[in-house]
Amino acid sequence: MTAGDTTVRLAVDIGGTFTDLALDDGAARTTAKVLTTPDAPEQGVMAGVRQILAATGMAPGRIGLLVHGTTLATNALIERKGARTALIVTEGFRDSVEMAYENRFEQYDVDMDKPAPLVPRYLRLPVAERMNARGEVLRPLDEATVAAAVEAMDRHGVESVAIGLIHAYANPAHERRIAELIAAARPALSISLSSEVCPEIREYERLSTTCANAYVQPVMARYLRELDRELRQLGLACPFFLMNSGGGLTMLETAARFPIRLVESGPAGGAILASRIARDVGLDRVMSFDMGGTTAKLCLIDDATPLASRSFEVARVYRFLKGSGLPLRIPVVEMVEIGAGGGSIARVDALKRITVGPDSAGADPGPACYDRGGTAATVTDADVVLGRIVPEGFAGGAVALDAAKAGVALAESVGETLNLAESLAAFGVSEMVEENMANAARVHAVEWGKEAAGRALIAFGGAAPLHAARLADKLGIDRIVVPAGAGVGSAIGFLLAPVAYEVVRSRYLTLAAFDPDAANAVIAEMRAEAHGVVRQGAPEAPLSESLAADMRYVGQGHEIAVALPDRPFEAGDGAALEDSFAQAYAALYGRIIPGLDVEILTWTLSVQAAVDGGDAPAPPAADRAVAAPVPIDTRPVFEPGRTDYVDARVYRRADLGPGGTVAGPALIVEDQTTTVVSSAFDAAVDRLGHIVLTRRTATGTGAD
Repeated sequence: MTAGDTTVRLAVDIGGTFTDLALDDGAARTTAKVLTTPDAPEQGVMAGVRQILAATGMAPGRIGLLVHGTTLATNALIERKGARTALIVTEGFRDSVEMAYENRFEQYDVDMDKPAPLVPRYLRLPVAERMNARGEVLRPLDEATVAAAVEAMDRHGVESVAIGLIHAYANPAHERRIAELIAAARPALSISLSSEVCPEIREYERLSTTCANAYVQPVMARYLRELDRELRQLGLACPFFLMNSGGGLTMLETAARFPIRLVESGPAGGAILASRIARDVGLDRVMSFDMGGTTAKLCLIDDATPLASRSFEVARVYRFLKGSGLPLRIPVVEMVEIGAGGGSIARVDALKRITVGPDSAGADPGPACYDRGGTAATVTDADVVLGRIVPEGFAGGAVALDAAKAGVALAESVGETLNLAESLAAFGVSEMVEENMANAARVHAVEWGKEAAGRALIAFGGAAPLHAARLADKLGIDRIVVPAGAGVGSAIGFLLAPVAYEVVRSRYLTLAAFDPDAANAVIAEMRAEAHGVVRQGAPEAPLSESLAADMRYVGQGHEIAVALPDRPFEAGDGAALEDSFAQAYAALYGRIIPGLDVEILTWTLSVQAAVDGGDAPAPPAADRAVAAPVPIDTRPVFEPGRTDYVDARVYRRADLGPGGTVAGPALIVEDQTTTVVSSAFDAAVDRLGHIVLTRRTATGTGAD
């Protein structure tokens, strides 16, 4: 029987600067924000859990579900702080991960830097064996070469091993046998098989993904099991789920086995929250804006569904430049992420330009205004100087801000070099970070054939509500929604996510000679795996499935995803599938190519458990909440349109009930964030407790 009260759920999201928590008991929600502890992230998590339990007076044993998202896997890849990893490959293929695509992603840079492989050449160990693309054995596995590889790993102190043999997606027998031999000889080693991590064609992406999984697996497994142990010692005996990068929940053991699927877990939670809000509020075209202490994330959401992808790059050598990072073939919510958070460091470059990020002051020492030893000027320091943050109430009073130190840092880092007053130095930093985000949003939208202008902006994260109005000015957006609990938006999104799992298999078929039995066998195998994972966390919930195939005309180099019917295939379905492909191809390219056969390369099956379709509960407003609240203060806030300070009224968010209105300029303060209502906007609270900012003179539609 599940321990605890199933209506009580706790979500924890570790960010680069803050760790966010949200506890929902079915009637109300309580949130908390504590500083992340980079050297031992579990300490920050446990501190936050104890704080939120104390705030609610709830016993640990009452919690019926814990959902966790973390950036640890991402940070380990970016900072190259994973395990010493070896890669076992088929003879002749040890350089595949270094040859990559054999192209130049920056054509005119003669000093172009390529991302270094996670596994150096001396740890890429060949074994004698060979399969063909149909999975037929061309050369049996020589187990003596596996023993030699084990000896080489011993000499170099290897902690984890990736096994990636040619065409193992078609027949994993040799990979599995190698894993058996290594596990018997060295049981302490972590082992990742490409036929399990990424059973798809294209050698480079498959090996890159498997190496990344092996690289972070020991770190993540230790962390997850240590956190699980400490939570149980505290008295939590409930199921422990992890948020994955595709927007679903998975069990701890699956996450420890495939930690690479956690790379974008935090941002995915924010996209889920924004999608739910879009549906509840009735917005067809949305851009989610999640800005925390370290990064800013933007995601396009149409018809309450975020863009999704099966490819992702991490640790890019060049910002925004596709091809300069390590490719991962995992299910992800498609978004653009840049180093533009509250802790992003500002400086003046050699050309006397203000630059911001991507490096961050993080949680330790943090921005200069934290008074924890940091001296570099950051976006948060600029926000303090611009009057957007009330120092006394920052993070619910957990962090006392020193406005004077913020001003000194900005003067030394920016103002003195450019001969700018303190306020203009802060304004320059703010403008630069907002323009960086606006530019990233425009480029991302164009890459997907969409527009940023005319959408509604859903802003959450500790820093997004501070910058949303100015970002909306730059993007031509007239409507902004700041959700209830915006400061911990990703954590709240975790509580709305379904238990889900996606399985991919590369199995080649042509539609002219379509074999329904072969297709049904592949799908049955995939369904058994996906249901096995999902049923661990949702034993009795109704399940839904979506099936797709990556298809292309024979001879083409790239595929498109085509939705498939949810039924067993029959003889003669090849023609129906060809019609579906033609429709999808024409929608994308505006034409079809008659007379060419179509081939299927890869099958994708997604299975998810049903979730509550009701509105996400909003935190209860205080008893004094009224439609026409009284401001608690007036303070000077820098107005970009006037390049000067204006008097802005300050309101407590708890004083604003549904229907409550506020005219800009104003600040709406709460424990985890502050919403800046510029002179161009008016704000109102809707029935769900969300703040909705509407431009006084509309320049676009905001939503369809």
